[in-house]
Amino acid sequence: MPPLSIPADQYLRLSDKSQVRCYRSHFSDRMEMLAPPKNVAAYLDHHQGWFQRCAAPMEVKALDDQSYLLTLGRFGNFGFEVEPCIGLKLLPQQQGLYQIINVDLRHQDLPLCDHYDVDFKAGLKLEPSETEASNTVQQTTIVNWDLDLSVWIQLPKVITLLPDGLVQTSGDQLLRQIVRQISRRLTWKVQEDFHATHGLTCPPRRHAAF
Repeated sequence: MPPLSIPADQYLRLSDKSQVRCYRSHFSDRMEMLAPPKNVAAYLDHHQGWFQRCAAPMEVKALDDQSYLLTLGRFGNFGFEVEPCIGLKLLPQQQGLYQIINVDLRHQDLPLCDHYDVDFKAGLKLEPSETEASNTVQQTTIVNWDLDLSVWIQLPKVITLLPDGLVQTSGDQLLRQIVRQISRRLTWKVQEDFHATHGLTCPPRRHAAF
């Protein structure tokens, strides 16, 4: 049970126990869409269609018209494994700007949900651009995105016996692995899905910036 001085929904975030570790990272990348910003915005606005297609093979469940429950897969370190879930809410665009935030999942009764907590804040910005092809100038769109991610994990006591630096570094590396694996796949699939559904040739995959 969390101490009475710490609200139950904030226990991991506010706890000073050695078993609770916090890992934070910032990520950013971009993708090119061979269409004007208004076409890209219309596609992104109707996420009920593309989000579940592009998130596969992750398990996705719609919670409401704007929110989804994602099961990210099984990850672990030092023999401690969890299958984390995250609730994401896709907020309506504001003049070409999009935000994705996490939603509370405590009422979902998920396995080991009291052993981790996630603070997910992502932003997408549409920027008009141009590309030249076959001696013609085509209006395109660059989608820039960034993500601030914090994860709190309550580790087994045996892991806290290891050197602090090793536990922190290994956790940071695991967090980057998870984000790299999921975000790269999702970015590519959104790019491919947009061009496929609009009958356009998709630009070649580019190396991620992280």
